[in-house]
Amino acid sequence: MSITIENVQIKSTNPAMTAYLALPEGEGRGPAVVVIHEAFGLNDHIKDVTRRFAEQGYVALAVDLFAGRNQVLCMFRFFGGMFLNSLDHEAIRNLKGSLDWLETQPRVDSNRVGAIGFCLGGGLAIAWACTDPRLRVIAPFYGLNPRPLNVVERACPVVGSYPENDFTKGMGEKLNTTLQTYQIDHDIKVYPGTKHSFFNDQGPSYDAAAATDAWGRVLHFFESRLT
Repeated sequence: MSITIENVQIKSTNPAMTAYLALPEGEGRGPAVVVIHEAFGLNDHIKDVTRRFAEQGYVALAVDLFAGRNQVLCMFRFFGGMFLNSLDHEAIRNLKGSLDWLETQPRVDSNRVGAIGFCLGGGLAIAWACTDPRLRVIAPFYGLNPRPLNVVERACPVVGSYPENDFTKGMGEKLNTTLQTYQIDHDIKVYPGTKHSFFNDQGPSYDAAAATDAWGRVLHFFESRLT
């Protein structure tokens, strides 16, 4: 599928954010997804994931949460916010602002929006879903859980992927149990033998088999809930 790429600026957030927008071919409104980067920022891997969603028919927006700021300081501030006030901090507010912008786009059906995130972004995706009913489905990869975890009672359906050889394995297992308790639609999987960032095909921990399986699960889960 032919896609169109645009670099856009979202001025409704504070500060304004740059973002990478991938549009599928065709016309009319369709499903959309927000792609949330890990601690490495809006890099080539995240842009590739964004394009892959567009090739599947989604309007895909990857936001740069570090835009115009010191990446290291910003990262620590976001992680601090996730521990101290999981549901209401700068990153969550900026993600909501990015969705405000996305909903105004002529190709987007605002009733069919999901989010995917990796590590830092995975944790943000879960917390965001607990505070914003506009999200209909999320896909966290090796992310931190919000605190307290029982806030996921308000979450949308979740398809999560976690590595066995990583501290986030326990996060995934606890998330799975809690989602079961609250009867939230979910598919959580821990991949044997994998390490953190196993989905990143540009990193040293890439696991092709696990990444392929996880991508298939995400597409199936999103398709059944957004298309």
